[in-house]
Amino acid sequence: MDNIVEEKSFDFAKRIVKLSNYLVNEKKEFVISRQITKSGTSIGANVAEAQNAQSDKDFVAKLSIGLKESRETKYWLRLLFETEYINEKEFYSLYND
Repeated sequence: MDNIVEEKSFDFAKRIVKLSNYLVNEKKEFVISRQITKSGTSIGANVAEAQNAQSDKDFVAKLSIGLKESRETKYWLRLLFETEYINEKEFYSLYND
């Protein structure tokens, strides 16, 4: 059976990479794009790592890190929106994921 959380976090990471490419190539924005790429792709990496956790405690720790990364990603998305690097539609599409 497929892991829906792992799949959704991987799909989200792909969207973040595409956003980062857009920010760099179209908006010439390099700092926030790097930050959001790191946090946005780290979510899925931690979810994937949790699948092979050595203990229940390790599993919870990996997912907790993923949650922290998702909160950081929401911060960067909000900043990109409020500084007009992304529009409202782009913001809510990513933010709601």
